[in-house]
Amino acid sequence: MISMLGHAIFGLVIGIVARWLLPGPTPHGLIVTALVGMAGGWLGGWLGKVLGWYREGEAAGFLMSVVGAMALFVALRFL
Repeated sequence: MISMLGHAIFGLVIGIVARWLLPGPTPHGLIVTALVGMAGGWLGGWLGKVLGWYREGEAAGFLMSVVGAMALFVALRFL
């Protein structure tokens, strides 16, 4: 339970930073921001593994998580 809460809080922080760094309006609430932040952490970790920056089982860093969340926010703008 605490791990899930930690992921949600970390996802919210990642999502807020990603929204702050992206120019233009981002009309999403806190829940969507947290979900995109959590998914951005996963996407950043996957991308880092594909590029050879992370090994299997290694978590993504803060920067790669923000990059992943920014990519997801850009994708959401097109939906």
